[in-house]
Amino acid sequence: MPSRDPKATAGMLASGARILFLPCWVIAIGVMLQGYGDVGDGFSAGVIAALGVLLQGLAFGADELDRMAVSRYAPVLTFVGLGIALVTVFLPLVFGQDLMTHWPGMNHHAITFGSLEFITPVVFDIGVFLIVYGFCVGGVHAVAREEVRLIRMRERLRVQRERRRREAGEEGR
Repeated sequence: MPSRDPKATAGMLASGARILFLPCWVIAIGVMLQGYGDVGDGFSAGVIAALGVLLQGLAFGADELDRMAVSRYAPVLTFVGLGIALVTVFLPLVFGQDLMTHWPGMNHHAITFGSLEFITPVVFDIGVFLIVYGFCVGGVHAVAREEVRLIRMRERLRVQRERRRREAGEEGR
């Protein structure tokens, strides 16, 4: 049965958000890199990482997202990822090859780090990861900031109206 006490639920959400932040990133990186030995990809990894960050915003509010560098720079990461993806797609044209030509070629050895091979699909997937992550986090963060701005503006208007009422009441005496 769900808890009826909102403070208890908020505490559970905050605890869960803190506990799940790092595992979300580890799983996202694993999903992105696993795709080259098995099934996996940058899109899913971007969504998983974004969910980990947005859970922090849900638990602690838009101010927490403002404090976190991984959410503050998310819109910039979108454009960095777009640049990486576009370079990966169009760079082979400069060398007279087809779009998205796989580098290194069939008869060449790829640079490896453990079992990870540094090939163009890895670079492209990193670009896709950054695009998806940046768009998801940046979009939700922008909406959250606007909501906070509207709440603060309404509060200022309420205070101003209250002050005017008090001033009008003092002039009437």
